[in-house]
Amino acid sequence: MSNYLPKLKSLMLAFALVLSVMATVNAQNRTISGTILDAALGDPVPGATVLVKGTTRGTATDLDGKFTLQLQAGDQTLVVSFVGYLTQEIEIGNQTTITVNLEEDIQSLQEAVVIGYGSQDKKEITSAVVGVKPEDFNRGNITNPAQLLQGKVAGLSITRPGGNPNNGFTVRLRGLSTFGANSSPLIVLDGVIGASIENVDPNDIQSIDVLKDGSAAAIYGARGSSGVILITTTKQGKKEGTTNVNINTFGTMDQATNLIPVLSPEEFVARGGTDFGSKTDWRDELIDNAFSYTTNASVSGSFGNSNYMAAVNYRDNNGIVNGVGNERLNTRLNLSQGALNNRLRLNINLSFTNVDSESINDAAFRYATIYNPTAPITESTETAINRFGGYFQRDLFDFYNPVALAKQQKFVGETKTALTSYRAEFDILSNLTLTAQYSQDRRNTLSGGFWSLQDFQVGIGATGSAERNTFDRKQRIFESTLRYETDLSDKLNMTLLGGVGVQYTTNQGFNARVRQYLFDLGWNNLGAGAIRVGNNTNVSSFANEDQLNSVFGRANFNWDNIVFVSASVRSETYSGFGENNQTGIFPAFSVGSDFTQVFDMGLFSQFKPRVSYGVTGNLPPSPTLALGVYGNGNRIDLDGDPLTQNDIFVGINQFSNPNKDLKWETKKEFNVGIDFGIWDNKVTGSVDYYTRNISDLLFNVPVATGAPNPFDPGRFNTASSTWVNLADLRAAGFEFAVGVTQIGKGALKWTPNLNFTIYDKTTIESLSNGDLGFEELRFATPGSPGQNNNPIIYNRVGQTLGDIYGPKLNGLTEDGQYILSTTDPNQFEKLGNGLPKGEFGFANNLMWGQWNLSFFLRGAWGHDLYNSYRGFYENADPASNTWNSVITDKTPTNPLVVSTPTFNSSVVEDASFIRLDNMELGYNVKTKSANLSSLRFYAAAQNLFTITNYTGIDPEVRTNDSENGDAFTSALSPGIERRNTYFQTRSFTLGVTVNFK
Repeated sequence: MSNYLPKLKSLMLAFALVLSVMATVNAQNRTISGTILDAALGDPVPGATVLVKGTTRGTATDLDGKFTLQLQAGDQTLVVSFVGYLTQEIEIGNQTTITVNLEEDIQSLQEAVVIGYGSQDKKEITSAVVGVKPEDFNRGNITNPAQLLQGKVAGLSITRPGGNPNNGFTVRLRGLSTFGANSSPLIVLDGVIGASIENVDPNDIQSIDVLKDGSAAAIYGARGSSGVILITTTKQGKKEGTTNVNINTFGTMDQATNLIPVLSPEEFVARGGTDFGSKTDWRDELIDNAFSYTTNASVSGSFGNSNYMAAVNYRDNNGIVNGVGNERLNTRLNLSQGALNNRLRLNINLSFTNVDSESINDAAFRYATIYNPTAPITESTETAINRFGGYFQRDLFDFYNPVALAKQQKFVGETKTALTSYRAEFDILSNLTLTAQYSQDRRNTLSGGFWSLQDFQVGIGATGSAERNTFDRKQRIFESTLRYETDLSDKLNMTLLGGVGVQYTTNQGFNARVRQYLFDLGWNNLGAGAIRVGNNTNVSSFANEDQLNSVFGRANFNWDNIVFVSASVRSETYSGFGENNQTGIFPAFSVGSDFTQVFDMGLFSQFKPRVSYGVTGNLPPSPTLALGVYGNGNRIDLDGDPLTQNDIFVGINQFSNPNKDLKWETKKEFNVGIDFGIWDNKVTGSVDYYTRNISDLLFNVPVATGAPNPFDPGRFNTASSTWVNLADLRAAGFEFAVGVTQIGKGALKWTPNLNFTIYDKTTIESLSNGDLGFEELRFATPGSPGQNNNPIIYNRVGQTLGDIYGPKLNGLTEDGQYILSTTDPNQFEKLGNGLPKGEFGFANNLMWGQWNLSFFLRGAWGHDLYNSYRGFYENADPASNTWNSVITDKTPTNPLVVSTPTFNSSVVEDASFIRLDNMELGYNVKTKSANLSSLRFYAAAQNLFTITNYTGIDPEVRTNDSENGDAFTSALSPGIERRNTYFQTRSFTLGVTVNFK
């Protein structure tokens, strides 16, 4: 019998070896699976890369963010990455299933900066360009997109004195760039040039980029002199098959603040005022707390190659006076579609806005301050009931019951805007893209005014009056660009852009006003007004059209991420200029270099000096200035017989002489700057110094009728004025901005950002063109009563624009009479200037767990304001006893001033201020719901306090005179706080934001 034991042992050993090998192989090739999620939204991240660290072995997540990966012996760490998120490393250990929450890489998201006709990596920017993201926007009841940027960008001044919800914001970039052309920066909304800022709700804005210097703005040529603000609206959904819903709703309470102190009824009577027997706080009767409500809702998502975003925004903002309000409804739809493997991309952006506004006569604020405090609101005399509607009124100069004024006059407006934009991009080659865009921006305004039969200020004299106005504007733009990018060598990259564009703008309007009504019927029945000529009546209409043709190009070069060069040129032809000068050329050049790519600069992680130069232009507000337009003159009765009417005609009047040489306003700007980063970009910022020379500013100059017209050889002046390129200005400034990323340890993090600007105020270099012109221009009389003769703003060649001139107050006599340095206007001295020497903004964001607190301080210094309330209503002379007196810290009391109110140095005050502009406290609720991405509650406040020595209503900078209706001279009279200024308001807001998925 054979012995099988050795064979059995051998077989068993072999089997054991096979099992051992299988076990080893199985151990070396185990599988790990997992899910990659967005940490903020909890959504899956499809297409994320999962790699074994140190190898090229990996996979990508599917549409649900899931992955499965085979491991080998020695695999210890997974590296998870996706564009726009921070890369994470995960230790494998014994795990077989993992979940990774990717955090957004905020720094990475900010690398791309929107510039004209595209975007550019932040590191390649060689001009003064600033990008502002939603996390940096101002908080609270933000009704206008301009408010989002207030104080956030060095050199960008955004002001609105008072708290009228119907007033817009004055926006100036690097000071004054023109007298009366487009003085506000050009708005480019989703690529649409010159779009109305009302076409976008603040809640829909994804980013705002500000092109500050001439080289950045020159790509927009004739429309870029006042700077450019690029607004990008909320992006569509990007994740396949997902839908996101966002709802933000809040309520706001506004209350009046900083009311000027006045005499009590007892003090008023003791001073000699007439006692009507009552005690009335007129401001308390006029104003009340106002409540406003806002709701924003949006839905975004994607399917296939399509992305979409739809939003509805409703705002009901009420003023602190009954009869003042602004109701706004904005709807937006953004669609994009990719085809031909995404080589063809189609985009449609639609926006529609309706605004209904209601206003009062702002003079009610003046009279609520200075009306007799012993007068009653109403009285029951027959005269009061039959003539004044029961309101107390007295036939005294400049004396109107403020409550009656607010209720017996009414002004409404309805504005509808529609912006439609269609854009197509096609990749002819992988590096050659053709783009075409057509947009149409329409604005239709219908407004009405009403003065009751019993309105003491206007209506009684007119026997009731009403008016209706319409204004329609349509702008159509077609542009096409071709973009080419290539590597000229291993280290040199080049991007070329070329384009053409055409813009058509049409304006038309109509106005009708009548008077003498039998009943108060208002603007909806103008036919009931019996009288349609003469005082308090008007009939007019107008229409005009212009065309702007453009050709432009730009070249960008990047040498090894060390040296960056950009050059552009734009040629534009505008139909509204003289036939000899309808085309302008606007070149620009800039260069920068990141020294940290060449040298070891220690703590600097970026140090990029840059230099730029650019030429930009400015379009006039009307396309007819060069033409010598004829208009309507007076009514002429040919036979002088009032009983015949078929011989009455309206005469022809020439407004100005033609000027064939009328041309662009031109700004030449030189900028040097440094972008820097310290400690691995923990601290980042920029420094800029600029100089700008603005030439050929448009102005209407008086000329001698019958004299030869130098701008139309062989012809003579047939009108008494001509539009010419008159003035030259010079300005400069220094800008600084710095931000720090999350200072602190543990759970508490603080992110501060500071910016400030120091202005070299605008100097007037010239006010002449040949033999025409001026040595100085004087504007802005204080007003009536008694101060209508002498303007107080002198603009003199060789001096700064906006200088305030007047007599110095050298003291008071023992009996309270002025001792003035002079009464001769030609000997007046400079008392101040209305433009600031500097402005600053200091933003702070603190985070602690689920809580966040943000607050923002803003201020300006070095500007003066004429305090018109003190200028008219602080004196105790007998003639002033009709009105109440204002009593401020600067009002003389020993002795009281008994001189007739006269403008002098004592009422020109330093208006420097620091303001806690807004503050917000928010709490993010943790949620594990599958359908709820985030839930946030917040409380905010605006205009919490102001530190200033100014004793008027609001120390805010005034760049224009609110009572000067001439757009070409209003900017030449800054620094005046008029008596009709709407009171300041302080706001408190409570809100909630919810995101569904």
